[in-house]
Amino acid sequence: MSISQRQTASGRPLRVAPAWVGGAGNTAAAEHLLPVREAVWIWSVRRYARISLWALPVGAGLYGWTTLGVASPPGPLLVELAAGWLCAVAMIGLAGLLAGSRARRPALAGLLVGLAGFMMMLPLAALPEGVGPAGTGLTAAGVHTASLFAAAVAGAGWLLLGWAVFRSKLVNPADGVLLMLAAVSIGAGSYAVRPLPTVGALLLLAAGMGLAWTGSRLIPPA
Repeated sequence: MSISQRQTASGRPLRVAPAWVGGAGNTAAAEHLLPVREAVWIWSVRRYARISLWALPVGAGLYGWTTLGVASPPGPLLVELAAGWLCAVAMIGLAGLLAGSRARRPALAGLLVGLAGFMMMLPLAALPEGVGPAGTGLTAAGVHTASLFAAAVAGAGWLLLGWAVFRSKLVNPADGVLLMLAAVSIGAGSYAVRPLPTVGALLLLAAGMGLAWTGSRLIPPA
């Protein structure tokens, strides 16, 4: 049996024989074998998921900064947008990490619901408080209701992801509990009682640090 040499995603040689990944067995088991190029692709996705989890504690820190009401040089809008973008990246990475676990369905549902909430929050974040967009028929009260609904959808996404983390048995279940607790404050939005958003940001920060640390130990570095 010949041994061929291929390049992995990191540029290192990968020796395979033959060019299929999976254990030798009967014909029924051979249907689930993966080509080497597919295995390398899966390894690259998991490496991205492992690294992108570090975006969650950074995004949670920026989100917590906005809840304190402290003036920042870039402006609160830019900080909120950066926090939302980092949290969305972490959502994608977390769903990718859990794609091979038994909690892949709630993880995928949490990703889709969370991204939908971020998309709804994005056009409303730039509107000044108490002002409705012209030409849409949406009043200031309607903007307030839409903001609460968008925050609730984003919180539901984090709730599903927290449940997926809790059931996956791939990472620490306590991080899933922290995510579900943080989802309550995220779902309440910035209109909640003042300490609640800050506490939620701290819970999200703690969950993000735990997930990033555990995820970095799941997959050996290249």
